[in-house]
Amino acid sequence: MKRYPAFEPPEYVDWSPDPDVMREYREKIERDPTRRGYVEELDAGRLLDLYRGLLRFRLHDISLKRWVRQGVISKAWLGTGEEATTIGPVHALERSGPESDVVGPMIRNAGACHEMGMPLSDMFRGYLASADSPSRGRDLHIGSRAHGVVAPISMVSGLAPVIAGYGLAFRMRRARRLALTWVGDGATKTGSVHEAFNLAAVRRLPVIYIIQNNQVALGTHLEQHHAADGFADWGRLYGAAAASFDGNHVLDAYAATRWAAERCRSGVGPVFLAAETFRMGGHATHDEAEARQLFSDDTFAYWGRRDPIGCFEEWLVGCSLDLNSGARVDPGAAESSNRERLADCEASVVAEVEEAAEEALASRENMPRPDEALEDVYAEPPEDAGQRPAPYYD
Repeated sequence: MKRYPAFEPPEYVDWSPDPDVMREYREKIERDPTRRGYVEELDAGRLLDLYRGLLRFRLHDISLKRWVRQGVISKAWLGTGEEATTIGPVHALERSGPESDVVGPMIRNAGACHEMGMPLSDMFRGYLASADSPSRGRDLHIGSRAHGVVAPISMVSGLAPVIAGYGLAFRMRRARRLALTWVGDGATKTGSVHEAFNLAAVRRLPVIYIIQNNQVALGTHLEQHHAADGFADWGRLYGAAAASFDGNHVLDAYAATRWAAERCRSGVGPVFLAAETFRMGGHATHDEAEARQLFSDDTFAYWGRRDPIGCFEEWLVGCSLDLNSGARVDPGAAESSNRERLADCEASVVAEVEEAAEEALASRENMPRPDEALEDVYAEPPEDAGQRPAPYYD
C-alpha cells in the first residue's frame, strides 16, 4: 500500500518485508491444522475483502489524523498497528440477515463499525458531532443497532457486561447468534470485566471476549499492572475455553475467531481469545511524542516489521491463488497479476474513504441546536427549572 510519511509511524513509511518475519507469518498458518483449514476455505474474494477491510481501517485513521493536523478536530483515538485484531475477527462472524451477530468495539476497534456495514461517512460524522451523525452530535462513541454494532462508552470495560447481556438474550431466545467484544489489557483490571467473564462462563453464553493486549494501558506498561504470564489462559480461570492469536496476523485472527464462533453456536461458549499486538502511537493523537518515550526504539522496530497490512499484502502476492481469476496456482506464480489486483483494490478503497470524508465535512453545515440536548433523555427538567435559584452548597 501507499505510505503516508506525514501520518504513519516511521517504521511503516520505510516498511519492506523482513524474510524472517514473513517465514513466521506463513508458518503460523501451517502450524495448527484447524486454523489452516479455515484459511484454506477462503477464496480470492474473501481474501480481498479482508485486505480492503485493513486498508479501510488504516485510511480511516489517517483521515482523522489529517483532520487533527488541519484543526478540524482536536484529537482522535487510532488503531494503527492493531487493525488485524479487529478486522480478522469481524470477518469470521455472521454479518447479515436476521441471525447476524453483534459486536461491541472499543473506540480503537473502529474498523469493526465499517466492516459490520456502517457507512464510513457516519463514522466521520461521529467525530464532527454534526446533527446527522449516529449520535446526533451527542457523543463520538457511535454504534448502529441496525448493523449489529453496540456503541462503546468511555469506561473501556463497560461493554463486557453489556455483551454478556446480549449473549444471555440470544441464549434465552434459542438463537444461533453470538456477541463479541474486545477488552484492553488495562481494562482487565476492572471489576465489571470479571463479573461479566464469570457470568458468561457460568451461564455458558454465546460470547467471545478478545483480550487485546497492546502492551500499554494509557501510559502504564503491561508489567506495571499485570504480574501473570500474558492472557492466553485467562478463560480457563472461569471454566471456559481459551486460546490466543497473533494480533498482527489477520488470517490467524480470522481462523481463531472462526473456531471460537463454532464453539459458541454449538452451545459451549463463552470463548476467551488473547491477542498480542502493539499500539504504534499514543493513547490518542495528543500524546504521540510521550508514547514514543514509553518504549525503546527497538520495540517500535520489532512491531513495525510486523505491520498487519504490509505482511498480509506480501502474503497475498505470493499465495497459491490467482487473485484475478480465483484459480489455484503454484505459490508465487501469479505474483505480478496479484500485485496489480491489490493496487486496484487500494485505489477503490482510497476513493471510498475520500468520498466519505468529504461527505462528512459537508455535514458541518447542519450542527445540532443547543436545545436538542434535552431531547431523547431519560428525564426532562421541570417547566420552572429556569426560575429556581441555584442550589447552595457549604
